[in-house]
Amino acid sequence: MAAARAPRPVFHEPVAAHLFGVLWLAAVASGPWGVAASAAAGAEETPRCEDLRVGQYICKDPKINDATQEPVNCTNYTAHVPCLPAPNIMCKDSSGNETHFTGKEVGFYKPVPCRNVNGYSYKVAVALSLFLGWLGADRFYLGYPALGLLKFCTVGFCGIGSLIDFILISMQIVGPSDGSSYIIDYYGTRLIRLSITNETFRKTQLYP
Repeated sequence: MAAARAPRPVFHEPVAAHLFGVLWLAAVASGPWGVAASAAAGAEETPRCEDLRVGQYICKDPKINDATQEPVNCTNYTAHVPCLPAPNIMCKDSSGNETHFTGKEVGFYKPVPCRNVNGYSYKVAVALSLFLGWLGADRFYLGYPALGLLKFCTVGFCGIGSLIDFILISMQIVGPSDGSSYIIDYYGTRLIRLSITNETFRKTQLYP
């Protein structure tokens, strides 16, 4: 009687391929390529200079035009001031080059808001409204000749119109007729009107 042969072990191809893949990954991870990949993944990407946090840079004050009391490079309600990253800060400049700053180099230019003025002085408008408002001089000065003539003929609406105009001009509610802003000292007291728009209604809060 013939002796029974022991069954030969059978290896399935999918199982063998999976085992080979696991062994190859382990070899790569422990080799020089794996170390380099881990170092690259762990290294943080150099940020742009515009994305630096407050305290990592300082911006210079804008150069003010004496005539307009606005930044000299004001265009489309926006001016730009140079900002210097702090010493030992590394970031990418506007050209995309990584630079190690010493605190004396300009890293980027920060936009600051400015206003459109056309020669109408706030101080002159308030003075005219206070002393010559009953003659309509304030309205003539701001570019409202019809209202100025009406105030002149009615002696400032018997003084009531002059008082109302003085309050409105002092609060900067009434401005020049061309839609421009008053010339006010850049570092002086200004009225900023806040309006609800799609950008300000629900503005995302950014936390450091």
